[in-house]
Amino acid sequence: MLFDKEMETMPFEEREKYYFDEIKKIVIHAYANAPAVRKKFDEAHFDPVQFKTIQDLNKIPIIKKEELKEAQRKAPPFGGYLGVSMDDLQRVYVSPGPIYDPEEKGHQRLSEAKMLQAHGFGPGERVIVTLSYHMVPAGLLFDKAIRETGALVIPAGIGGTELQVQVIKDLQVTGYIGTASFLMNLIRKAEEKGHAIPGDFPIKTALLTAERVSPEIRRILENDYSIHTWQGYGTADIGLFAYECERDSGMHLSDDVYVEIIDPNTGQSVEPGETGEVVVTHFNKAYPLIRFGTADLSYLGTSPCQCGRTSPRLMRIVGRVGDSFKVRGLFIHGSQVQEALSPIPDIAGYSMVITASGKGDELTVRVELADQESNRGELEPKLIQRIKEICGPKTDRVEFVDRGVLGAEPKPLIDKRRWD
Repeated sequence: MLFDKEMETMPFEEREKYYFDEIKKIVIHAYANAPAVRKKFDEAHFDPVQFKTIQDLNKIPIIKKEELKEAQRKAPPFGGYLGVSMDDLQRVYVSPGPIYDPEEKGHQRLSEAKMLQAHGFGPGERVIVTLSYHMVPAGLLFDKAIRETGALVIPAGIGGTELQVQVIKDLQVTGYIGTASFLMNLIRKAEEKGHAIPGDFPIKTALLTAERVSPEIRRILENDYSIHTWQGYGTADIGLFAYECERDSGMHLSDDVYVEIIDPNTGQSVEPGETGEVVVTHFNKAYPLIRFGTADLSYLGTSPCQCGRTSPRLMRIVGRVGDSFKVRGLFIHGSQVQEALSPIPDIAGYSMVITASGKGDELTVRVELADQESNRGELEPKLIQRIKEICGPKTDRVEFVDRGVLGAEPKPLIDKRRWD
């Protein structure tokens, strides 16, 4: 199931040298070509000439998502982080924020193809992609990767549950790429229409990505519907860069990134097995993100994997740093919730709460009214629309609570999901 045996089974010492060489190249390139990176290095008194070991990465400040967003707002479109000319680009993706993510001409990214082949995607398979093809990179990246493995791709995109069920039945689709919650929606719709599973719904393998997958949903898919599931992990800015193998022993890191686990308080690397923030250096000259903080918490495993791959592995995502959380494939920031709800004069206090059930992630907005006589029936759809426009995901419910229930300074965004 190896896509590139030489690279994926590289001995440890050789892999360490490979990482050092690639990091040094991207550090030198970024300093010379990306003004924001050069400014960041200079402020930290770091000269690329000083880069002698991988540990020297600790001298470079971490780039935060909010910092990247602010840099692009001040100096659109890329905030000084573009490492090539605009004429060298073939696509620009737009992530919520907005944040612009460039893609260089001739860009060949095979990480996703390696992930897919690891789980049997290849000639004869028919794979439906239910991630967005609009603005964000997910759909197009997987579309290319599926074709690289020799499988047939059905570019379904998001939404249209009833039509997608029909497509899966008519084309006898065997593979699925998308969120776990949408796959559950497809299964429920198929059952509502009286389709036999697996006969009329022949999906047997599913790559679940873009949102946290609860153990409960995974057990349902595996045990009740005999769908082999596995997970990929990444960000819109980097793409997918970690994936489970058939041994289910963590997520292997792709070869075009170097991942550190960083103590959020000190900014320094921690040892394998210790929990910290996932920080990524991407070997991408067009968009040289060096020490990009994902705000996800995880830990690394470095023991040999029985699958034969020698890359380090993210063992699992155990939580988040700060006030931004991923919900149904989209990040929501506390500042976005504030932007959506603070201007509404009827509201005295608010807090958006993220929970999870067997159906997936759920969003509840808890609201304290400035005037208890306010028309709640008119206000509720207004709140839902504002949140949808600014934050992205749809709100499941609005709860109006008494004054004081949320406390003196309620957090705009609270994640109550369990990560174990």
